[in-house]
Amino acid sequence: MKVLVLCALVAAAAAWPNYGFLNDPGRSEPSDAQKQHDVNYLLYKVYENIRDEKLKSIGVTFDPEADTSHYTDNGEAVHKLVKELKDNRLLQQKHWFSLFNTRQREEALLLYDVFEHSKDWKTFVSNAAYFRNRVNEGEFVYALYAAVVHSPLTKHVVLPPLYEVTPHLFTNSEVIQKAYHAKMTQTPGKFRSYFTGSKRNKEQRVAYFGEDVGLNTHHVTWHLEFPFWWEDKHEGYHLDRKGENFFWVHHQLTVRFDAERLSNYLDPVDELHWEETIEEGFAPHTTYKYGGEFPSRPDNIDFEDVEGVACIRDLIILENRVRDAIAHGYVTARDGSKVDINNSHGIDVLGDIIESSPYSPNVEYYGSLHNTAHIVLGRQGDPHGKYDLPPGVLEHFETSTRDPAFFRLHKYMDNIFREHKDSLTPYTKEELEFSGVAIDGVSIDGPLETFFEDFEYSLVNAVDDTPQVADVAISTVVSRLNHKDFSFKIDVNNNNDHEVLATVRIFAWPHNDNNDIPYSFNEGRWRAIELDRFWRKLSPGVNHIVRKSTESAVTVPDVPSFDSLIERTEAALSAGSSEVDIHEFVSAVGVPNRFLIPKGNSEGLEFELVVAVTDGKADAAVESLHENTVFNHYGYHGVYPDNRPHGYPLDRRVDDARIFHDLSNFHQHTVKIYNH
Repeated sequence: MKVLVLCALVAAAAAWPNYGFLNDPGRSEPSDAQKQHDVNYLLYKVYENIRDEKLKSIGVTFDPEADTSHYTDNGEAVHKLVKELKDNRLLQQKHWFSLFNTRQREEALLLYDVFEHSKDWKTFVSNAAYFRNRVNEGEFVYALYAAVVHSPLTKHVVLPPLYEVTPHLFTNSEVIQKAYHAKMTQTPGKFRSYFTGSKRNKEQRVAYFGEDVGLNTHHVTWHLEFPFWWEDKHEGYHLDRKGENFFWVHHQLTVRFDAERLSNYLDPVDELHWEETIEEGFAPHTTYKYGGEFPSRPDNIDFEDVEGVACIRDLIILENRVRDAIAHGYVTARDGSKVDINNSHGIDVLGDIIESSPYSPNVEYYGSLHNTAHIVLGRQGDPHGKYDLPPGVLEHFETSTRDPAFFRLHKYMDNIFREHKDSLTPYTKEELEFSGVAIDGVSIDGPLETFFEDFEYSLVNAVDDTPQVADVAISTVVSRLNHKDFSFKIDVNNNNDHEVLATVRIFAWPHNDNNDIPYSFNEGRWRAIELDRFWRKLSPGVNHIVRKSTESAVTVPDVPSFDSLIERTEAALSAGSSEVDIHEFVSAVGVPNRFLIPKGNSEGLEFELVVAVTDGKADAAVESLHENTVFNHYGYHGVYPDNRPHGYPLDRRVDDARIFHDLSNFHQHTVKIYNH
């Protein structure tokens, strides 16, 4: 495999177009295959010199300020970045980078702005090649990933998996050490990775979830799609329902984690409290490429103020202000006006102030509870900077789910959101009905069965390198959760004399808690895992709907390996194709499809399967909704297609479950999930 990649690198120089200088007004945009090629080699061995000769040459000869007509802002962003560079104000290379560090984030966004203001691909890629040699590697990777996600120039580019671009953030340090030894001795190696901790730590039972590289990728990719620093006036468009998406994606992570805990005979995670002891410590067993080990946190410590960040008292004050807004039903805006949150849109406003982002109506008053909490919790191993430790795992979206305290923190946030949701008036039967439509039956074709499998990924980019020494195959193998394929079979009767548009919503929640006590309908619906959401046109009469587990709108397949991306791209270019057949991987923001259902257990863990068929015409926020049945709703650009709140119709409290059980368009039955 590595030999093929080396051959591809050698052949890249011949395949690369002659970009030259930016003074050719007649030039045309390169193909999607060429853009994919460029991004591959910009990120390949990102801590080393560029290996592609053409890119390397551009990185040396290109002048970003030579012709500012190729920027939509007339070069304002590039002038600012170049000045910082010439004044030696930028973070040096070979140093850790954290998005939660204000200055480092500003520097990364300076580069991002240069990419985003590039009018054409030649300008974009030339700036990337130039600044790759000059800015901090972590800042470069973040800026390039964010730009590829948001730039119209890179609509069809698939980003390589971050766990192969920056393996240190995802791989235990003892495995990284073995990778270095393999490189130094020129001996190919495949090394087994184990999850952190030992069997003496009960949290080890669910480490396969928080430490899964696919889940880590989902979390960081979502925050790239919906970054907390986003400002419409600078970026040019609005991120629809960004605050509500923040709530929903983390709510789903929390309820999924609780389901995994129940699958392993553990209680649901307790919420974190600022004035109570943090019982669970955490030893990351990971190291920065440059900057030392990730800090550990011992068991049973009390929160301390973090020097230069926040006092615990400040976080309590911010929490009280948010809860006060929920109690009053409005948020106080910066100008003193009241923003009503006692409605379906209120969750979006709350998400904006809790995260927070520039979308917050009053960031000065409500602060940034979520982001500040991540830093404070991440620094508890060295709160006063006494040992000058680098940032903790909670200060990186790539690594934060590795720490079980991440889920305690988000259970705390989630309960604040629930306080708001429970304050809203419950839906009436009339609001939930879909006239003339009834679910006749729901069944599952195939077993609800999970299993563990080995997954291998490359560590070639983890080790120091030189072009004079050939690569050897170095990889790690880790155990991960998967499930057998299955399908939902749903029979829906349309008793109307005309065709209707329907939204099909599928959820599941644990039947019992860890003490084997059944959850009430109201408690269960808050713990509901969203399994799918899609649209169908229903003809008069009985409609047989079959929905495969692989088609779920909330999940994504595994991104191809870096090697595979390079090989596929070079094969497409060699064949003269303008595209690479990798379109299904363009969005990596969903939960890994492997995690669609929880692990379950050997006896079969009971879940309540819920299917709701709602009025698609009333649900639709865009035209031709039925034609937009394949999209990942965690990372949708433009107007969000579904008018309903995330989690509908289970998003509000249910005082009387009989309302749902009397609905003809609602179905519930118990299923079992097995793990073998």
